[in-house]
Amino acid sequence: MTATADAEAAANELTPLADYLGSVLRRLRALPPLDLDLTQAYGNVLAEDVVAPHAYPAFDQAAIDGYAARWEDISGAGRTGGLAGGYGPSRLGDPRPVRLNVVGDLGAASWRPVRLTPGACFSVAAGSPLPIAADVVVPVEWTDQGMAAVEIFRTPKRGYGLRRAGEELPAGTLLARSGSYISPALVAVFAATGIGHVVVRPSPRVVIVATGDELVDVGRGSQPGQVVDVNSHALTAAAAEVGALAYRVGICDDDPEGLRGLLEDQTLRADLIITTGGTGAGPGDMIRRVLSRRDGGRASPVTFMEVALYPGSALGFGTVGAEEVPVVCLPGEPGAALIGFEVLARPAIQLLAGAEPVFRPSVRAHLLETVSSPSGLREFRPAHVAERRGGGYTVQPLRGGPYTLSGLAEANGLMVLGERVTSAAAGSTVDVLLLDRRR
Repeated sequence: MTATADAEAAANELTPLADYLGSVLRRLRALPPLDLDLTQAYGNVLAEDVVAPHAYPAFDQAAIDGYAARWEDISGAGRTGGLAGGYGPSRLGDPRPVRLNVVGDLGAASWRPVRLTPGACFSVAAGSPLPIAADVVVPVEWTDQGMAAVEIFRTPKRGYGLRRAGEELPAGTLLARSGSYISPALVAVFAATGIGHVVVRPSPRVVIVATGDELVDVGRGSQPGQVVDVNSHALTAAAAEVGALAYRVGICDDDPEGLRGLLEDQTLRADLIITTGGTGAGPGDMIRRVLSRRDGGRASPVTFMEVALYPGSALGFGTVGAEEVPVVCLPGEPGAALIGFEVLARPAIQLLAGAEPVFRPSVRAHLLETVSSPSGLREFRPAHVAERRGGGYTVQPLRGGPYTLSGLAEANGLMVLGERVTSAAAGSTVDVLLLDRRR
């Protein structure tokens, strides 16, 4: 059998990524909902639809500073003619102003209802209640800014400069659906319509543990026998980016009893535990040895599988502790750990949070450079995505494979090359996951 045939046979024994991911996500449930004060709601996911209990605006109001008037009283302002319509002489052909009596001033704190009478107006500030019978607000700059009486030089359209009650959001409007993230703008909409509390899924508490006797903390360079702990820092940041309350435990040595004890302790404060390192089948892969061990005749709490994923095919998932807290086990190589987080841990966090959808958005993009990909594996390659003039996207592959970590630092997308793709030619169309990097 040739080397190519050997590789293809090995790939055929791997679990397809879609099948593996589906089996994991079916075992997870969204966290129980809780009622939160609006000031604490930002960043959480709604657990139920939210409907406006009150209209916004709550009352007819001025949208600008100016003069609230009846449109029929000012409809002649700015027209030319020989007479000023009873408001004073005008030369033939000159624009003629309309003169109204200013009978009061209204501000945003005004609360007594007032009514307009013919030939009168109120000076109003933006946000102030609208006088009864007013159907237009004349901008200050279209007048002589009079205080007892005002001359109006131009006639706005009827309804200009004002907002009617419920014009933007009538009572009963569906403001947001269950599964939506609460953004600052959504907080504003809730507050504007009289909502002080919302029912949300809490942000998942995610604990990150790096394992390996070879690991040392950051602040130094790696040397033979020592590897700087990249993963616990990177994965803590990745979990925080997706909205989790992320806790970095740090480094755990390859001591079976110590590892078991640490994981048991962390179940008290975790909704999800992410480990990195030790997922392979070698004698030194302690996470796999400890978590896949059968207890008596019972099945092992965590199952490790070889998945058709590149980079990083060895993944584990199951539960730990009496509370059966979910645990995701990722590879130790930093690039593979981050890709594993994207395809497995991130959707798990989204599901626990009740977010919809759980996967990143994707686009089809025009490939700018020919790339090769390993047979039988679904590759996630760092890439840079750009919008084309006239519509559509282009994608430029970045460093992948053993250099995935440096490629990810520049990427705003992940190009996805399927199991049957061994080469993608420049000019072809490929799928790309969009990373929500703040740039």
